[in-house]
Amino acid sequence: MGRHPFEEHLPRLRRYAMALMRDRMRADDLVQDTLERALRKFSLFRRSTDLRAWLFTIMHNVHVNQIRAATTAARTQPDDEGSEPAHTPLDEAATARDISNALQHLAPEHREVILLVGLEQLSYEETARVLDVPIGTVMSRLTRARERLRALMSGETSPTLRRVK
Repeated sequence: MGRHPFEEHLPRLRRYAMALMRDRMRADDLVQDTLERALRKFSLFRRSTDLRAWLFTIMHNVHVNQIRAATTAARTQPDDEGSEPAHTPLDEAATARDISNALQHLAPEHREVILLVGLEQLSYEETARVLDVPIGTVMSRLTRARERLRALMSGETSPTLRRVK
């Protein structure tokens, strides 16, 4: 029996989900939800396109839908749970922890671009397709995200605004 075409993309899907969710169980659920939707919608996949980018697009959409659902639920229910702190292994390098924490302080649209381009090594064009935004938007979000990451990593806590003439 041959391998399913999704199999080769599982490690990257898991890595991206883990970077988005910062919790292994929630990341595994996101991957599972992504694969479930991809299997249901596989008849819509055009064979002339990139399967990896198509799967990342699905994951992005599933993640956005989950955030929207959680936001709606939070508006209708009292907030009786605090957010869970990120758990990092004690032996993890301080730099990796700092980068991970800094990523969480980015706006979601900036974090997504950094992760897709930097971690998953998607091209700007592929990232634009995944996020369904123009390529120029990807480039400007990436620039802003990098600037913010640099500021966070250097200990700057407040965002800096530049004057435009």
